[in-house]
Amino acid sequence: MIESIHNDKIKNLSRLLSDNRFRKKSGFFIVEGQQENARALKFGFEPSEFFIVEELFSNTLPEAKTHLISGKVYEKLAYRGTSEGIIGIYHEKKNDLKDFTPKENASIIIVEGAEKPGNLGAILRSCEAFAIDALIVTDTKADFFNPNVIRSSVGCLFGMNIFAADNEETLAFLEHHEFNIYSTFMDESAEDLYNKNFRQKAAVIFGTEHSGISDFWIGRSENILIPMAGTIDSLNLSNAVAITCYEILRQKKS
Repeated sequence: MIESIHNDKIKNLSRLLSDNRFRKKSGFFIVEGQQENARALKFGFEPSEFFIVEELFSNTLPEAKTHLISGKVYEKLAYRGTSEGIIGIYHEKKNDLKDFTPKENASIIIVEGAEKPGNLGAILRSCEAFAIDALIVTDTKADFFNPNVIRSSVGCLFGMNIFAADNEETLAFLEHHEFNIYSTFMDESAEDLYNKNFRQKAAVIFGTEHSGISDFWIGRSENILIPMAGTIDSLNLSNAVAITCYEILRQKKS
């Protein structure tokens, strides 16, 4: 039983949680919560070790090196306090866009320059919920394995095809696989999202919240917009992605 926050293993765990640079250099990342750890294991992520509070953890102990820790130590580490009693350390796993073969009617969401981990996690959750085939994040500043991405995606990160690429690489991939390419920016040329056919291969590109889509995609994509009836002229990025993902699924199921 580890009962001190000054234990070397707890110090390492705490640093992985709080120091992005250290985490990236180490090649490990942290997963908190029973559902999130279950998804990481289900989708083939390799665990290094687990930290468990016996009185809080209700499932069978995972088959990996496991340390029992006190509730007080867990409270110092866990975002959710004493909710679920498990924190796992896993090896990072990288996906390469070149290795992805999309299916015949695949749907891809592309987000340029994602910066906020919470937004990226929410986008992942929508993509998984509405059966989007892949998420590509171009020119990204976000760390996919940031604890806030994992937390806000409720572990959806682990079951998704998610790739980091630049715009040029992404465009070459889409053209090679003959995707219809749509972009989302306010312009007189924009057409209603609901009038487009998403039953065939389609990729939809979203820009950053503060500056929108980059000039790179203008002229290389069809411009679409979500119709709105209120006085506000824009939506939060993750909300706009969620609405678009739902429309893609609705068309495929209808």
